[in-house]
Amino acid sequence: MMKIDVFSLGPLQTNCYLISSEAGREAIIIDPGMNPGKLLDKVKERELKVEAILLTHAHFDHMGGVDEVRKACNCPVYIHDLEAEWLTDPRKNGSMRWSDVTSPLSTEPAEFALDEGQLLKLIGLEFRVYHTPGHSPGSVSFLCGGHLFSGDVLFRQSVGRTDLPGGNERDLFDSIRGKLYTFAPETRVYPGHGPQTTIGYEMLHNPYVAKQ
Repeated sequence: MMKIDVFSLGPLQTNCYLISSEAGREAIIIDPGMNPGKLLDKVKERELKVEAILLTHAHFDHMGGVDEVRKACNCPVYIHDLEAEWLTDPRKNGSMRWSDVTSPLSTEPAEFALDEGQLLKLIGLEFRVYHTPGHSPGSVSFLCGGHLFSGDVLFRQSVGRTDLPGGNERDLFDSIRGKLYTFAPETRVYPGHGPQTTIGYEMLHNPYVAKQ
């Protein structure tokens, strides 16, 4: 039903996902990180019409390419309200903190807010929004069929860090065990960094949040 292209963007090798419909030329983009040139080249090559940019959260490595992509594709941006101001404030999105990695980053405000349980109907598909705080207060995950885009909440045999401003270890573990682990074991997880995994694999093998 859909095609998923993965791009490792910026100095932190952030996973950006270009999701397109097999039936047409519509697409969405999840987490356009810094230096999105190869992503935009693929959009142009395939003559895709990008309907939206979805952000799992607003740390600088996940939103660094937002303005460039939004202007190139003429599409709106969606983010959870708890991090709406992070897009416009380099102190909140972390780019001021990591001056050895990037210059201060800010974007225009997002056009739309995301919230728990929201159903986004885009490119002929349905994406369910799950508020999954812990790595950051406004972190969200997107579920489309058997595909879960988890941002920096759940990784293969790891979890998102909680030592950054707004992070909370208990909230992170609650998000994973209370929400993500309720999905079918075969659900494929597309994280914000690193390789793909499945819910079932993490329930058995993740040393931080193995199912108890």
